Amino acid sequence: MSLAVEIYKKKTRTSAKLFEKSKKYHINGVSHNIRFFEPYPFVTKSAKGKNLVDVDCNKYTDYWMGHWSLILGHAAPQVTTFVKKQLQACWLHGTVNDMTISFSEIIQKAVPVAEKIRYVSTGTEATMYAVRIARALTGKKTVAKIDGGWHGYTTDLLKSVNWPFEESESAGLVDESCIVSLPYNDLEKSLQILESVKNDLAAVIIEPVLGGGGCIPATKEYLAGIQEYVHKNNALFLLDEIVTGFRFSFGCIYKNMNLDPDIVTLGKIVGGGFPIGVICGKEEIMKIVDTSTHKKTDRSYVGGGTFSANPVTMTAGRAMLEFLKKNSGPAYRKIGKLGEKARKELAKTFDGKVAITGMGSLFMPHFLANGVTEIKNASDASRCNTELLHRYHFEMIAKDGIFFLPGKLGAISFAHSESDVKDLIETSNRFSASTN
Repeated sequence: MSLAVEIYKKKTRTSAKLFEKSKKYHINGVSHNIRFFEPYPFVTKSAKGKNLVDVDCNKYTDYWMGHWSLILGHAAPQVTTFVKKQLQACWLHGTVNDMTISFSEIIQKAVPVAEKIRYVSTGTEATMYAVRIARALTGKKTVAKIDGGWHGYTTDLLKSVNWPFEESESAGLVDESCIVSLPYNDLEKSLQILESVKNDLAAVIIEPVLGGGGCIPATKEYLAGIQEYVHKNNALFLLDEIVTGFRFSFGCIYKNMNLDPDIVTLGKIVGGGFPIGVICGKEEIMKIVDTSTHKKTDRSYVGGGTFSANPVTMTAGRAMLEFLKKNSGPAYRKIGKLGEKARKELAKTFDGKVAITGMGSLFMPHFLANGVTEIKNASDASRCNTELLHRYHFEMIAKDGIFFLPGKLGAISFAHSESDVKDLIETSNRFSASTN
């Protein structure tokens, strides 16, 4: 047993007992695969600001931040005040509500492609529906995604997520032949693959910054080249901005890249910490969803679900975006500056042994191995020493009370401070020294 594991087990005895109980009821003891880590995940009791507190009363500085959703931190007062008020009124109508209208007005002004909007409860649903719309509109079946690209658990896109990318991700999937996968930031090879399927190409879906694939930004040239090819061949260009939307500035990253997507999907930050997925599309594209003007044979049926656009999520999302809009200068400057400092200081700490990816308030270290010297795509990231990355993250959890979900990128929130980044660097220095 390693020293870190020994320390962790001593500190989290109540979590250990509760996790054993959780395994009686839940598959692998968790409700999301990636939330499990060895020897067992701690059980959270509460969270506020930058901190998580577990059932053993251990406090952690959190860089996972609710799957990167909580840009203002946990239980942000800028949101909770409005949510409490809404809960006193009601939390589910099952009918049209005025909160949705005012919320959509904010999104539409910030995201120009959102000429028409449909809400769902998860990012998975949003990307699933975006693909369905593309296939319905074009009459074609093939959809291209990125090696390492993560768009949720939708059957349509659960391919080439994990290394080695040619293997299927799950039993029970059908029509995987209708999905092709592209190497991120390699325009020449990507266009060759697209050329092989162009007669049946319905859409390409891309994250402008790979989230689960390694926190890797796409180059402007790559995105522009893919978009040009897609539009030239009468397919749709879908941007998955569930991670990047409202993360770096008030709106979406595509505006800064002079891109013209047909559909943008949103989630995470725009929900204010509550379940949400958003399909934002050009009116000419979204018309095919209109059940009042299209017959079953030619419409794209995009439902929403019982809890879509519920008053609590709409209220939380509106409060979140209203705060970010009014405070966009100081808010984004602060978290962007902290992210830049974290990337710069981590690179210095590990002195060439680690490549640091990310932008703005997102960052991720990659322990270089197997001849990899820079991280351009998920293949590069996957060939790094991921075992050492997990050890690095776990030791910070066990020894220093700094929480990253092991193996995943870090997200800085408005609740973090320079002293938190300083603590992160000091901890990283000790880890670097111990591995020399």
